[in-house]
Parts: sequence; structure tokens; C-alpha cells
Amino acid sequence: MKGIVIAGPTAVGKTSISLEVAQKLDADIVSSDSMQVYKYLDIGTAKISEKEMCGIKHHMIDIVEPIHKYSVGEYYRDTGKILSELSEKDRTIVLTGGTGLYINAVTDGIAILPESREDLRKELNSKSLESLCLLLEEYDRESFEEIDLKNRRRVERAVEVYILSGKKMSDLKRNNIKNNNYNFKKYVLIRNREELYSRIDKRVDIMFEQGLLNEALNIYQNFKEGIDEIAAIGYRELFMYFRKEISFNESVELIKKNSRNYAKRQLTWFRNDKNYVWLDLDVISEKEAIEKIIREV
Repeated sequence: MKGIVIAGPTAVGKTSISLEVAQKLDADIVSSDSMQVYKYLDIGTAKISEKEMCGIKHHMIDIVEPIHKYSVGEYYRDTGKILSELSEKDRTIVLTGGTGLYINAVTDGIAILPESREDLRKELNSKSLESLCLLLEEYDRESFEEIDLKNRRRVERAVEVYILSGKKMSDLKRNNIKNNNYNFKKYVLIRNREELYSRIDKRVDIMFEQGLLNEALNIYQNFKEGIDEIAAIGYRELFMYFRKEISFNESVELIKKNSRNYAKRQLTWFRNDKNYVWLDLDVISEKEAIEKIIREV
């Protein structure tokens, strides 16, 4: 089965190119955006509208509540079901978005790790980061040397995996399981940094014109008890404004800054994956990029 990945940093132009490719190939689009899975986070995640979909079936958008901690494991499971149904219908798919971890879960599979256990998670939460690092060094030296030891969540998870399974996370991650039969051709869209940052800043301005402030306020009021679970850029900065921690203008500039920093991290991720074909939209037009993708599928 044919699968196409159209990836890239935020605001680079993935949506329009993905739509054109999907139309020409009569394909379904599967989102690989970790924030667009959430309901109600529409403007701030640049979520495509039903009208903009032009009749093309889109998957993995608006599937969970905004305060739900949606994991890559859940994404792997949910996309697996969708791709199984689409393969039975002999459908080509276009996987598009900027979350590299989600993309890899579909194209390369993931390690099957044990599910968290609430009592153990509470026990680990009570420990200091230093003590967790000592446990990790004892249980899984390879993960200890690879993981950012300042990232408590990752350290805690690696320790938890060993306790639950008796196996090292570093070993389990070498045995990825892919749950679909699609063969993927992977493309990443890029622009020069100055142009990309300009597009990001402009997009943020447009979001406010479209009503981002009111959208964020509604979410803040309706999900106040679990609001800290919402980490999407464009919302968490406005929540700071609503709490009077920063001014409105400061929140706008922070959204732009955090979006630019996020784009940098996305590009770093894609550079580390040698399976991508890079399409520089400063060198070729969007039309030429689309033609190249169609030609090579």
C-alpha cells in the first residue's frame, strides 16, 4: 500500500500541498499533529476547517478532550485501526503534520512498552529526580547515558518500564513493531529561516484576527480544573494572560517566540532522519513540489 509523508515545521505550508497531493491521488489525509487531536483547539493549532478539506476525508483530528493526556502509544493504536480499514479499501494515504514522533510511530512502528500503573506512578512521583536517576543508572545504563536527566518525565518512565517489565527500555526500543502495511515515501518541506519566522509571526497575527483570544478564554473557563494539562502553544501563553501573570502584548510575543522555537526543534528532528526527501520551497515552487511528489509515488 502507498503512503506519503508530508512533514515540516509549523507554518511552512504543509496543509495546502497535502490537499493538492491528496486530490490528485484520490487519497485520504491522516493528521500527525499532536495538538490537532484535541477538540476545541481550532484556531491556535491552525486546524483545517470542513470547508477547507474540499471533500477529502481527514483522520485523527478532534478525537479527544483537551485535558486528556494523549500519548504516542494511543496515536499508534488509533492510527493502526484507521490504516487497517483504509488498506482494505485499497486507499492511498497522505500522512501530514509536524510531530515527528507521531510520524515515526506510523512509518516505523514503536516499541511495545507496559502501560503505566497508578500506584507505581504515585510512588515514583514521590521520589526526587536525583534518586530516580540513581535507579535508572542501576536498571538501564544505556538509557541513563542517552536520556536528558533533567527531564523528570522521561527518567521516571524509563524506571517505570524496567520495574513493570523487568526489561530495559533501551532494549525494548530496538524492537519496534509496525501495525500497518503501508510503504511510505517521506518528504519534509523547508523554507529559509527568515521567511519561515515571518510566516509564523504573520500566522499568529491572523489567528488573533480569527478569534484566538475568545477561543482560548472559552477553553480556560470551561476546563479550568484541568487547564494545566493543555500545553498547546497559543493557549498556555494566553492562560498566563488570563491569570494576570503577563500582559496581553507579552502573551502575543511569547506565542510568536515559542512557535519559532518549536519550528527549530521540529527541523532538528527531521534532520536526524535520513529517510526524508527535502523540498526547499525557496528553491522550487509549491506546484513543482507537488509534481515531484506525485511523480515519485
